[in-house]
Amino acid sequence: MTDEKPRARPVRVLLAEDQGMMRGALALLLGMEEDLEVVAQVSAGDEIVGAVLAHHPDIALLDIELPGLSGLDATAELRERAPGCRVLILTTFGRPGYLRRAMEAGAAGFLVKDAPVEGLADAIRRVLDGETVVDPALAAAALSAGPSPLTARECDVLRASADGATVADIAAALHLSESTVRNYLSAAIGKTATRNRTEALREAHHQGWL
Repeated sequence: MTDEKPRARPVRVLLAEDQGMMRGALALLLGMEEDLEVVAQVSAGDEIVGAVLAHHPDIALLDIELPGLSGLDATAELRERAPGCRVLILTTFGRPGYLRRAMEAGAAGFLVKDAPVEGLADAIRRVLDGETVVDPALAAAALSAGPSPLTARECDVLRASADGATVADIAAALHLSESTVRNYLSAAIGKTATRNRTEALREAHHQGWL
């Protein structure tokens, strides 16, 4: 609970989480707070914007890795289509690269899921009051890690290389020549200090650059 002056109405919260048990637990715990109300729950990223426009939450509490659309991409879309809705990222993956991308997309907060629920409820209130709330340890790690060394096109090529795609497959998917794809892959491998594109893709994911 909070010692602040009660709000005129409960804070309206949307939850986006693909794991049903986790989503239900979060809804239950947040619903126990007198000044918070979970007004919508979605399990896929491409459902977020529609649910926000339909239910008008004050806060969208988003996971990052969701089916259909990532929480980061949904954050950027909400900034354009529902600027009155503040976004708080809640994720298992406390990666510096994810934090940087979330802030660039317009998120107002970034927390990891192992934080206590009391801290989450407090973060929701603070974000609604205009603060930016970020896990302190992750913020320090992001500052020391620096920005992603990969260009947008190198990221595109790495993503397209997943699941055993050949150079020809990647070239066709991205409308590039095969030599250009090889150049981008070589650059990405060099920048991630790895030995091949599989390792480069794994490292880029681990750092939160993709």
